[in-house]
Amino acid sequence: MARLGRPGGLSAAGKKELWERWKAGESVSDISRALKKPPGSIHGMLKATGGIAPPERRRACWALTPAEREEISRGLAAGNSMRAIAARLGRTASTVSREVGRNGGREDYRASVAEERAWRRARRPKRCLLATNNPLRDVVAKKLKEDWSPEQISGWLKTRYRDNGAMHISHETIYRTLFVQARGVLKKELLAHLRSGRMMRKGRHASTKGQPRGQIKEAVSIRKRPPEAEDRAVPGHWEGDLIAGSRNTHVATLVERSSRFVMLVEVKGKDTESVVAALGNQIRRLPKTMMDTLTWDRGMEMAAHKKFTVATDVSVYFCDPKSPWQRATSENTNRLLRQYLPRKTDLSVYGQHDLDLIALKLNTRPRKTLGYDTPAATLAKTVALTS
Repeated sequence: MARLGRPGGLSAAGKKELWERWKAGESVSDISRALKKPPGSIHGMLKATGGIAPPERRRACWALTPAEREEISRGLAAGNSMRAIAARLGRTASTVSREVGRNGGREDYRASVAEERAWRRARRPKRCLLATNNPLRDVVAKKLKEDWSPEQISGWLKTRYRDNGAMHISHETIYRTLFVQARGVLKKELLAHLRSGRMMRKGRHASTKGQPRGQIKEAVSIRKRPPEAEDRAVPGHWEGDLIAGSRNTHVATLVERSSRFVMLVEVKGKDTESVVAALGNQIRRLPKTMMDTLTWDRGMEMAAHKKFTVATDVSVYFCDPKSPWQRATSENTNRLLRQYLPRKTDLSVYGQHDLDLIALKLNTRPRKTLGYDTPAATLAKTVALTS
């Protein structure tokens, strides 16, 4: 059912742009749209390092360069001695001899292969401060469990151990050790003691200024929804929502209130442009009389509701904040869908065809609330009666 495979990774320039955008405060959806990659892929790259940009790799000043390795290869092909090759490079004979010996010897030495091996060997991770200083690590972990912030811990250590530099640490180093779990020093559970509750680090200068976040402009309250939508007397009134998966992936759900008929919609991201466009395309598959209103929660994925209404001629109404019971049909349907779309599942592997098959299963299953009729049959009956 699910699509296999995943798009390739980003180029070096793409990765640089990703981290620049992340530091500038852009959302995962915004970045994925700019780089033309799935949000799940972007989220995975960020999460791998806790939202902290990995340091740019640099060649050590004493390391052999690609040009020097090419010179060694040419010298070996010409039959020159190690000492003669070293003299031309201004290196010691032992340096050249070790380079050749660990890369296949005189007969098999290749400059490109030697360069790749050297670059790969240089990736050995350095142990962080808390990994090499057990007393400091224990104190930091203890204070984190007591809900102290990294900045408070750093300042207190400098005061408490004024004359012992080995017990000093910056708050940024504590954050890095927490968020970059690959270091394996501080337990992941300690993240729960941070007041921000974040699982990834954001740049201190990151800003959401100018981004469409916060209150939905010109939102029409559910209290102004037509009475026939409330009593489920006629079809055409729907509830919508996003269900979340791992790697920042989502699927949109649409449920018809009178019949409980469900449609699932593939979305490329949680941003309002992606969601509104996907919903519009799906709704255009329906007869015009089949959707009059759509009720949504206060999620910013429907911030462009006016654009949606213009494109589909469907009025959008919004629930009160923190009032999921006002969309009870949608909430119940989402629970049923978790049988097919479990939590912590990468939902990007499901294409629209896959989602249509899942919706078909729900729509052809009898429901107690419908007198054990199916949503598909119930919708067909109500449409026939009202047409």
